[in-house]
Amino acid sequence: MSSGDSSASQAANKVEFSVQIDSELLDQVQHLTNDPSKVFEAALRQWLRGDRPEDELALTLRRNPPIPPRGEWND
Repeated sequence: MSSGDSSASQAANKVEFSVQIDSELLDQVQHLTNDPSKVFEAALRQWLRGDRPEDELALTLRRNPPIPPRGEWND
């Protein structure tokens, strides 16, 4: 199968979908890539899987961190 055949079959599985988004957001996405639809598709797949971006994971703080037992303080 040639690369032209595989890209044609991938295009056959795609559905055109129209959304309205903030123009500044689109400008930011277009600044990153020539094909913004790939960015939105990847973000939607990630959201549906329930994945969280790594920068969100880094910001997660425990509300009440554990207190070490008496005598184990770093005085």
